[in-house]
Amino acid sequence: MTLELLTVVARKHTPLPPTPPPEVFSSPGLPWALILILVGGVALVGLIAYLSYLSTKRRRLGFQTMARQLGLSYSLQDPFGLLGEPFALFRKGDGRGLENVVSGVWQGLDLRAFDYWYYEESTDSNGRTSRSYYRFDCAIVPIGAACPALSIGHETFFTRIAGALSFHDVQFEDEAFNRAFNVRGNDRKFANDLVDARMMRWLLEHGTDYGVEVIGNRVLVAGPKIPPTELVQLIGTAKAFIDHVPKVVFSLYPVSG
Repeated sequence: MTLELLTVVARKHTPLPPTPPPEVFSSPGLPWALILILVGGVALVGLIAYLSYLSTKRRRLGFQTMARQLGLSYSLQDPFGLLGEPFALFRKGDGRGLENVVSGVWQGLDLRAFDYWYYEESTDSNGRTSRSYYRFDCAIVPIGAACPALSIGHETFFTRIAGALSFHDVQFEDEAFNRAFNVRGNDRKFANDLVDARMMRWLLEHGTDYGVEVIGNRVLVAGPKIPPTELVQLIGTAKAFIDHVPKVVFSLYPVSG
């Protein structure tokens, strides 16, 4: 009798385990699903950043390799202040920059070749700001003349630099050339002196992928972003343009001093 009484008393005083909150039972998989989504999102962002880093690193190494093969120098940043050059392309956008600068003398031509980009900012109806980037590969080379500002390019090129130009269209007698290229400048005589029949033929055969700006004693050749292995094609195009400048340009527009 005493033993049974003690058993009953012990059962009355033994605490029961706490009851879990009801929401745990109502959605048992929800917390883990959220955790997996968050972890997956972080991993995806990390993967994208890592792949971007690898792509940037490969591009830099590619430019370094090409510079070494061509006997030129390489700099990640711009040591020359090239954005200060008075080209219309360098005034485009709300922000701009350049990198992977290859410089030196190649086949007797002093040159600067580089990656160039600019961006334009826009704001939607909700006040969110976004950026659109435009990327080019460019070469700047000297010309032994004092040239009035002139731009030569296809319609896409001029669409990109529209708003940075205050030039007039220059038309030529060659309708095939007029359809392929827009030539813009304020000195029509200089345009006709520079773009002679020989220059037209060369541009039609080799220059349709590029835009050219001439101002003072500098020439900018700009094209779409290319792999580093195609750098020689860009600088070769810049050299060929200079080689096709008519001799009359150097005599009629001499560099002072």
